[in-house]
Amino acid sequence: MDLFTPVSLGDLHLPNRVVMAPLTRTRSGEAGIPGPLVAEHYAQRASVGLIITEGTYPSHESRAYPGQPGIVTQEQIAGWRAVADAVHAEGGRIVMQLMHSGRVSHPLINGTDRIVAPSAVAIDGETRTTTGKVAFPVPHALTLDELAEVRDEFVAAARNAIAAGLDGVEVHSANGYLLHQFLSPVSNVREDRYGGSPEARARFVVEVTTAIAEAVGAGRVGIRLSPMHNIQDVFETDLADATATYEAVVDGIAPLGLAYVSVLHGDPTGELVQDLRERFAGPFIVNSGFGSVTSRDEAIALVEDSHADAVAVGRLAIANPDLVERWKGAHPENQPDAATFYGSGAEGYTDYPRLSA
Repeated sequence: MDLFTPVSLGDLHLPNRVVMAPLTRTRSGEAGIPGPLVAEHYAQRASVGLIITEGTYPSHESRAYPGQPGIVTQEQIAGWRAVADAVHAEGGRIVMQLMHSGRVSHPLINGTDRIVAPSAVAIDGETRTTTGKVAFPVPHALTLDELAEVRDEFVAAARNAIAAGLDGVEVHSANGYLLHQFLSPVSNVREDRYGGSPEARARFVVEVTTAIAEAVGAGRVGIRLSPMHNIQDVFETDLADATATYEAVVDGIAPLGLAYVSVLHGDPTGELVQDLRERFAGPFIVNSGFGSVTSRDEAIALVEDSHADAVAVGRLAIANPDLVERWKGAHPENQPDAATFYGSGAEGYTDYPRLSA
């Protein structure tokens, strides 16, 4: 296998194996509507094999950040339709990451009177609102009836994404957000069928993913996992417990025929990640770059050595709209400017130069 050769992930047919990782960029305004600037940003990067959008909220209650896009209102759906059209006009493929924040939010952000989580366990820290930093509140522990409502919100969001013309959806079960919160014995202290054992903590993730796959077709659905990432107080420090939990997730979703599993982990060639790949036995994306930038040489080696079918790349995809061209020709790269990752304008978003410039 070669990083620059085609690959099929379910119903998604990619011309190369470089995937743009989902990246929070906060450019969608107070109403969560992706506008022309967002469409331009993604269309600039259409030469990667697959674009995965930033995490997009499936309900107002699930919004995590000011400036985050949603897929709830008709205006948001129309905004995403323009994004998908722009990417497709440049020959690209784009899937939407569906992200429920869970307890990683605040009523000043989501505009509702509560935040929700598996259990009433708050994050120890502060979040940034439009009026300044505030402490994370204690979340409302979702009831069984409310879990069914959250599942249905994910399904409705997936249908909206497909209706907007996106090529698929990615279920965000990583990075400390709601579905990831269910997987950790620290953020999930439930005593019903969704808590306790690794299998029980994995249950809601499997149910949500199954429902989405049934609604829009499994070949258009991927899932993002980040085992032992230990971020936003979703702690997974016991290797045996984490291994059992993620094996339960993968065993639960493997029969669905998903487009892919994408795993974010600092050691993508290690036993934990490669065990999950073997258990899933389907298209597999890896992303090592949360703590460090994924390099060209690393991405090439991960595919050539059969550790993954494709590689998700974050910061270098931000800084290089023509990343595949640069990597294929071993050309110099633009360096990402972390000071402009989050903002509301074009700086650091659509103004990185191409090689041709």
